Amino acid sequence: MENFLELLKNRRSTRIFTGEPVSEDNVCTLMKAALMSPSGHRINPWEFILVEDKDVLKALSVSKEHGAGLLEGAAMAVAVVADTTKTDVWIEDCSIATIIIQLAAEELGLGSCWVQIRRRSDAAGNLAEDNVRSILGIPGHYAVLSIVGVGHKAREAKPFDEEKLQWEKVHIGSFGGK
Repeated sequence: MENFLELLKNRRSTRIFTGEPVSEDNVCTLMKAALMSPSGHRINPWEFILVEDKDVLKALSVSKEHGAGLLEGAAMAVAVVADTTKTDVWIEDCSIATIIIQLAAEELGLGSCWVQIRRRSDAAGNLAEDNVRSILGIPGHYAVLSIVGVGHKAREAKPFDEEKLQWEKVHIGSFGGK
């Protein structure tokens, strides 16, 4: 990695993929990155379910009403789940792991997009988490935070425009401090 800020600037959500499979080496690298994700007290409540089966990706793509359709066209997906009996900060730990997967994907030249599952519903009003739990056989004491769709980018997006940085959201010393 040459420059972390360049990586952040270039990481854009990818919702359209080429269909080309992700290499075994890249999958291994993504999972190494996920497993190195920080967690509170190094409890590591997260677990990762890799999905490459097209029928399963299609089922996951309708697990919530909006925003999951990209999974149908992804080469693979990583469901980020947590054993909720291990810690009360599983949401934070899984959120960190999810973005680590996305940053690793970008570093490898792959595209990715975070699909929020927690507290979302499908078109019929069923909880997306219950849908994903059923599709992937996840035990009841595990929560599903997100699914990351990963694949080769069908097109490159423009890097983040630094002119749009919201410096007014940075406070010095106290809220409202300039």
